[in-house]
This record gives sequence, structure tokens and C-alpha cells, in this order.
Amino acid sequence: MDSMTRPGRLARLVVTVLTAGLLVAGTVAGSDDDFPFGPFKMYAYADSPDEPVSEALVLAATDTGRRIILTENDTGVRRAEVEGQVGRFTADPTELRIIADAYRRRHPDVRLATVSVIIRRHELSDGRPTGSFRDEVVAEWQVPR
Repeated sequence: MDSMTRPGRLARLVVTVLTAGLLVAGTVAGSDDDFPFGPFKMYAYADSPDEPVSEALVLAATDTGRRIILTENDTGVRRAEVEGQVGRFTADPTELRIIADAYRRRHPDVRLATVSVIIRRHELSDGRPTGSFRDEVVAEWQVPR
């Protein structure tokens, strides 16, 4: 095995110092957008074990008044995609037509009257679900007839 040349050692030293410098600078003044040189704060803290846990759900009412939660199996839209677009749906509820259209393609025999995005807050006690929850409607769209 050959030993490393002087320029090779120097190159590795420069890369190591630059990487360490970026990590320190990112830790001090960075944000999630600077990852991997900034802190990934998503996992940097823990909520209180009595703090409610929130999830975004799509709720629909049929023209007969039946209320159903629209799942990925119903629409092809994952919950994570809904949660990532809550602000968009809140700003313009007509965007919920995308989910209604996806549901209609899979269930052509069911007519929807409204589609809503709700934030469901599950209550916890000592980190365990109590079975209680509160719903907040953040966007609602009337399906045109």
C-alpha cells in the first residue's frame, strides 16, 4: 500500500476543515433548509406528554347526508400530501375539487355535497390517547351540482 502524498494529505485537511466549519456555522446560525450543514430541528424537541396530537383529515358529506373520511384508498391522495397542502386548501378551498375528482373516479356511484379539511386533535394523558378528540374545519368546499 502506498502512503498518501503531501498534496493528498493537504486536500483531505482542507476538506475536513471546510466541512467542520460549515457544520459549526450551520449549527450556530442555520435552519432546516441548510441541512445537512444546519440543524434538523424537526426531531430536536419533544412535546409535552399531555399535549394534543394533530392530524389533517379530509371529510366529505354525500348528497344523502352521510359523512365519510376520505382515505388514500378512496382518493389515491396520502394523508401526508393533505397535511403538506393544508395552507393551500385553507387559502383557496376550491382546490379541494382535486380530491373530490379523485374520489369520483374511484366511486362514480357516490355524489359528494361537500369536501372539508379538518384538523383532528387527539387528547393525550401521560402520553397515551384518551379517546377524546376535537375537530376544527380549516377549509370547506361545496361540490357544484
